Amino acid sequence: MAYMSQEGYDKLVAELQRLESVERPAAAAAIAEARDKGDLSENAEYDAAKEHQQMLETQIVKMQQMVRDAKIIDTTKLKSDVVQILSRVEMKNTKTGMKMAYTIVPESEANLREGKISSATPIAQGLLGHKVGDVVEVTIPQGIISLEIISISF
Repeated sequence: MAYMSQEGYDKLVAELQRLESVERPAAAAAIAEARDKGDLSENAEYDAAKEHQQMLETQIVKMQQMVRDAKIIDTTKLKSDVVQILSRVEMKNTKTGMKMAYTIVPESEANLREGKISSATPIAQGLLGHKVGDVVEVTIPQGIISLEIISISF
């Protein structure tokens, strides 16, 4: 079972539909075109097209499994008194005073540019289960940092 937000689920379904309706036919067309060029035993283009199709099919099967196993988290039923998955956490580094905010998401939805960190990261693991005002010690590759939780929202 894979927990995800409605947004993450919708993106996954849209990408799966794109792969099945656009990329799959394009891969088949590329194979047909390469096959029309003659001897398949010496046709690198044909081999590359077949390999691409195989990778595409593997990706489609993996995404279909993710869609089947998806458990969508209803944020309206979550409480913002403790940090949990899909929480948006504003925090402050107690040493530097630098503020930052991240949304803790399932690994499949992580995107640092969007401020979404995986629930498997050391920072997320350190924050999960804590409340506003708590100071947590988090071990990161550069050492240990202290983060004060300023707010929790969805």
